[in-house]
Amino acid sequence: MFMKKSLVQSLSLVLLMSMATVGFAADKKKTTEKKTENENVVEVTPQQGTTPEELAAIQVLSEICPSLIGKKDTDFAQGYERLVKDYLPNEADAVSALEKRSKDKGFKKYLKEARKDAKAAGDEQNTLVCQDVKAYQSQN
Repeated sequence: MFMKKSLVQSLSLVLLMSMATVGFAADKKKTTEKKTENENVVEVTPQQGTTPEELAAIQVLSEICPSLIGKKDTDFAQGYERLVKDYLPNEADAVSALEKRSKDKGFKKYLKEARKDAKAAGDEQNTLVCQDVKAYQSQN
């Protein structure tokens, strides 16, 4: 539970900054906001109604992490697969489904924003998130 919460907080800080300004329908997503030194942390729990912003942030991890922590890191690949499956539980092959979604024209705006957020976070913060993904354990 702690690892999942830590990862979600890291994702929220680094890649999902824009989510603090996005309105969510209460029936689609449970969120809590905590104010910390000059920033909002939005804690997001994977469940039905996963947002395109969340999926884009996760997809961007697959793009940036291999260069930050090693292209052949099987621990990252396994952690990433567990993470994507938690966010897309109804997909038989969640990673392929997310890759396919990332090619959709309507999804590209979310990817663009997630890439911008990742770039702004910098390599140090992104590496920490990638390390969290490596150790990610599904709660399902």
